[in-house]
Amino acid sequence: MTTSAIAPNLPRTAVKPFYFNTSAHLLRITRQKASSLGEFLDALRECPEGSIFQHSFRTLQEHHFIREGFSNDFAHWALSACNEPSLAEGLASVDVREFTSVAELRERFVEIVQNFLQRNPAAGARPAKETFYFCASDTVVIPANFVAHTLQEFAEGLRGVSLHSVHHHFIEARLRLKLMSNDFSQWLYEDMGLTEAARQLNRIDIYTGTLEDVRNQIIRIVERALI
Repeated sequence: MTTSAIAPNLPRTAVKPFYFNTSAHLLRITRQKASSLGEFLDALRECPEGSIFQHSFRTLQEHHFIREGFSNDFAHWALSACNEPSLAEGLASVDVREFTSVAELRERFVEIVQNFLQRNPAAGARPAKETFYFCASDTVVIPANFVAHTLQEFAEGLRGVSLHSVHHHFIEARLRLKLMSNDFSQWLYEDMGLTEAARQLNRIDIYTGTLEDVRNQIIRIVERALI
């Protein structure tokens, strides 16, 4: 019997290790604000891309503990301040996973509001109960204390990092990658050769649960790949 035949089944080592990071955000208020839907549409067109990102992608992190309700700040305001449930539902229907460009995401929001006001012109000038202030944030990427060389270490890192790190790698990443994917799936596919596990991660629904639910789904998929 050869030496290789009796060697233990060692864990597969990644081509490149996965370095877990997180990000901190310094919130700032921009010059754009809206006291009516007409002003809101104008501001949507003019606000910096950071505002679109803040009120859509980052909302998923800030309200990760909410299991029900709308998925972005625009939809929340349309309902609570403007009492326009159909517009709120339209804005909430925008799935950030479909976009790898903030400019394209902005166009989608503008299209929804513009179409609504064309159908309901009187709603454009009606004063909102509260002014919507467009915010943006400056992002600083911070290394986390986890590095994965194997799938087992990757699962341990997923358990140990903060939800901010999960959001950074799993949701915000598609804008950085310019792909309909995320950092976790890319590592599983490119550096571990686990194509099916990478696909399963990309199919996770980020809207039907909290970020903790998302983390647990990711871990279950990774653990199944360990078997």
